[in-house]
Amino acid sequence: MQLEGSCHCGAVHFSLHSATPYPYQRCYCSICRKTQGGGGYAVNIGGDANTMKIKGKDDISIYHAVMRQDGTRTHASGAERHFCRRCGSALWLFDPEWPELIHPFASAIDTPLPVPPEHTHLMLDFKPDWVEVDTSKKRQAVRRISKRIAGGMASTIGRHRRVITLQIKNGLHRDRGNPFIK
Repeated sequence: MQLEGSCHCGAVHFSLHSATPYPYQRCYCSICRKTQGGGGYAVNIGGDANTMKIKGKDDISIYHAVMRQDGTRTHASGAERHFCRRCGSALWLFDPEWPELIHPFASAIDTPLPVPPEHTHLMLDFKPDWVEVDTSKKRQAVRRISKRIAGGMASTIGRHRRVITLQIKNGLHRDRGNPFIK
């Protein structure tokens, strides 16, 4: 599916192809919440980086989140969070570990998106108390990523996202017993 997106002020427009245009994944980590998630979480989509076209590149800034983990040094994340430097709209996430993928934020997509077959909730250990997660709906696949692996396992989380993305593409998404999910 071809996706069109933009920032709030209109300075940045982008388009890309997505084989998985479902806004299914909700991330409650502090990075996503504080850089994009007004509802207490951020929703991103999988897209093909090779098809990305951008208008307004000069108005894009990149943020590398500061990673903090008990007992280790603070370091900058390799993942790039792209946003409009004029209005602050979060646009997409790019991780150089998976150069073929771009993860646009669903909130920046202007194209009508399909309803996801289910939702996956990531990093629930980091959600604030005021955020309610409705686990009663049949389509909700509620998952928790353990605190002990969250800080140092960004690549594992990224691989998990890619696996789920491919599974949704093929209509196969189910809990596969991933050892990093409880």
